[in-house]
Amino acid sequence: MTRVWAPRAARVDLVLPGSGTAEPLAAVGDGWWEAGRALPPGTDYAFSLDGGPARPDPRSPWQPAGVHGLSRTFDATAHAWSDADWRGRDVRGAVVYELHVGTFTPEGTLDAAAGRLDHLADLGVDMVELMPLAAFGGRHGWGYDGVALWAVHGPYGGPAALQRFVDAAHVRGIAVCLDVVDNHLGPSGNYLAEFGPYFTDRHQTPWGAAVNLDGEGSEQVRAFVVEKALRWFRDFHVDALRLDAVHALVDDSPRHLLAELSDAVAALAADVGRPLSLVAESDANDPRTVTPTASSVDGRPGYGMTAQWADDVHHALHALVTGERQGYYVDFGAPETLATALTDVFVHDGSWSTFRDRPWGHPVPDDLDGRRFVVFSQNHDQVGNRALGDRPSRVLAPGALAVSAAVVLLGPGTPMLFMGEEWGATTPFLYFSDHEEPELAEAVSRGRAAEFGGHGWADLYGADVEVPDPQAPSTVEASRLDWSEADTGPGRQMLELYRALISLRRGEAAVASGDRRATTAAVHDGALVMTRGAVAGGGRVAVVLVPGEGTVSVPVERAGARVVLDSNAVLGGRRARVGRAGDGTTVTVHGPGVVVLA
Repeated sequence: MTRVWAPRAARVDLVLPGSGTAEPLAAVGDGWWEAGRALPPGTDYAFSLDGGPARPDPRSPWQPAGVHGLSRTFDATAHAWSDADWRGRDVRGAVVYELHVGTFTPEGTLDAAAGRLDHLADLGVDMVELMPLAAFGGRHGWGYDGVALWAVHGPYGGPAALQRFVDAAHVRGIAVCLDVVDNHLGPSGNYLAEFGPYFTDRHQTPWGAAVNLDGEGSEQVRAFVVEKALRWFRDFHVDALRLDAVHALVDDSPRHLLAELSDAVAALAADVGRPLSLVAESDANDPRTVTPTASSVDGRPGYGMTAQWADDVHHALHALVTGERQGYYVDFGAPETLATALTDVFVHDGSWSTFRDRPWGHPVPDDLDGRRFVVFSQNHDQVGNRALGDRPSRVLAPGALAVSAAVVLLGPGTPMLFMGEEWGATTPFLYFSDHEEPELAEAVSRGRAAEFGGHGWADLYGADVEVPDPQAPSTVEASRLDWSEADTGPGRQMLELYRALISLRRGEAAVASGDRRATTAAVHDGALVMTRGAVAGGGRVAVVLVPGEGTVSVPVERAGARVVLDSNAVLGGRRARVGRAGDGTTVTVHGPGVVVLA
């Protein structure tokens, strides 16, 4: 049935191209309007409110003519799925791989990305995380300014292409996570406020008025969010959703939207018989995010997310291996800080944050599974929000990149890689946009340059650094992965290392475990030794990480340990030496590099 929620309208018409007339919809209560018939698949349509201009459907599944054009109906049941044997994959402990569809391949489409799934399967990836696909203005963008939130961006291939991609991934044993943005809409094509009270001035976010989750009319706004999420799981067979910046979902109602969403997804998971995961990006450093809705932390009911991103692990690792201390890296950089992040997750767990100029965060209970925290050395934010969109490979030696990879893949968290990281990609990932409105395009270009003016980038890159114009075609072109790098000698060596680390993660129970109580991290002469596995349980693994130049001899607890991975042996450096010291073992590592003993 064709229907739309427009509680403030006195009249709503269905607009069909070529008909010459508008078909009145009937008011059916609670602000809903319905047509007397369903529209066939592939029909273009729009809605007119009180005789106004034709507007896209807020729940449009497809915007083939762009976010200002007509909506198009889509039959989500038409795809002949081949994943009947797919049993799903929980995000906890999975090796996740984040990619941007538009720059992952030269073609920039979902079908082209599906053509690279064999590469990811060979690497050992368990779950692909797609950056947002909701339709946005123009052809190119990161996707975080989507406005047709139920649609799949047309230039990527539309909704049918997403179904094909998910099906192809499942055939290869790879789960799919979709990044969704519910905390704001982009500036171009945002017509939601014309239909109803989707936004409120009672709360503010970095993008302006907040989504209305607790004011008048919020019941239907919440349903808009929850039903959209269930649709991705049900009609597109996705396995997980990554929820962008949930701290900006301001909700003072008795039951937070995240808890409502969590319970609804859990009910659907029980119905379909496979795990469905919710992964939150949160700036709050609060274990409440991943506490079940039936439990509480310090008297505060949990939000029930399956996992959440752990930025503090990234900050501690990045600041250590690069030496950067600008901006939010100011409190990070010492090896002891990384040791804290590996065992406690949050460095700021109620302690003072210099960057925020206030105490920040909450402690993580010792018994909370480390796999509930997604960790990474790169992601779209941490690379793309740099002035030059440069990756760590711009300045780090291969051995230092190996240190980063080992921390992420062998620690107690759920590891996530960023596209191209596995071969040491040197292509940047810049911020780019394709706004068609001249004033908006100019504002974005000016704003991006001004934003970086106060971030101390001149100290890092040099006084003459110029921030690439996000609207320039050259910016998105520079951000496309260069797959030929994976076939070079250094690229093949790095790929071999990543495969070995992922294989080790799968083959060693102590590494695959998320038991943080069985994880220790100690600093020895600038090196960091991370030990996985209980002392009495057997199967302990010691990961010796030397982030800097020089030779370091490091004691490890276990006598008779054997080397199961030496990054320098893979990358062409000087191999480590294992010696005996009393009842223990000493490992001599030529940094930067990683040695794993079991």
